[in-house]
Amino acid sequence: MLTLHHTFFSMGSDCSIHLCADSKAACDKFAEAAEAEVVRIENRYSRYRADSELSRINAAAACGDSIRIDEETSSLVAYAKACFVKSDGAFDITSGILRAAWDFSTSMPPNQAAIDALLPRIGLDSITVSDGCLHFSRPGQELDFGGLAKEFAADRAAEACAALGAQHGFVDLAGDIRVIGPQADGRPWIVGIRHPRAAGTVIAEVALTSGALATSGDYERYIDYEGRRYCHILDPRSGWPVQGLSSVTVIADRCMVAGSLTTIAMLKGREGPSWLGQLGIRHIAVTDEGKVCGTEPIEVRRYS
Repeated sequence: MLTLHHTFFSMGSDCSIHLCADSKAACDKFAEAAEAEVVRIENRYSRYRADSELSRINAAAACGDSIRIDEETSSLVAYAKACFVKSDGAFDITSGILRAAWDFSTSMPPNQAAIDALLPRIGLDSITVSDGCLHFSRPGQELDFGGLAKEFAADRAAEACAALGAQHGFVDLAGDIRVIGPQADGRPWIVGIRHPRAAGTVIAEVALTSGALATSGDYERYIDYEGRRYCHILDPRSGWPVQGLSSVTVIADRCMVAGSLTTIAMLKGREGPSWLGQLGIRHIAVTDEGKVCGTEPIEVRRYS
């Protein structure tokens, strides 16, 4: 049984496919299929490509028009709408427009007026889907699948491998993980959960033979200003970053589910872990005061 660790860059992140198979040819076939699926999804839903499906949709959204969409896009919008309802409007794929106010390469947050100017253009509840079409009733809106696309790609990449006969391995898109199957000898894959504040420290190790894992946190893109951290996870109802939690990790059957649950939990702040617990969701959370909690065994340790 051969092992392959295939790496590539996509969706602005380092990505990898870990595989075990009977031959190098089989490993290469699985890896090529997985990478192709990730790249396909990036090309479809990138906001940076003028020829992407997302850009075509947003051209119609800007004018308040309707536009026909295919089954894949329709399913993503339907899932986003379910998350919108489940989160009381906190998970909103129309909130990407807040990028116009928030620039995390600067040293200070925007003023309230800049945020207030964008809030009227946010609201997934104003967008409807019927007869295979998206209907935008409020001109000036836009969609952003940034909170779903990478996790969706991890799921699709793993499923592409499985469809070709892969039985052992996992897809890792910058920490968003979907398992294809256990290691060749049946042992689980061990995933370390990083401490959001202490570099080189893990707070737990999760064993996976199936399913998925995703993490959201305030440590990737942020502004530290006057003693407060302003991270890239923005509440669409206020336009301001979440507070209360530094990171949330969720273990679920699918990566897209895990990813959306982590984001919603972050948006709920200190209530996020209890909300996940009430739903029976496996999770690990770290508050902005450094308290670690969740359903998984906690063992903080440094690694080299």
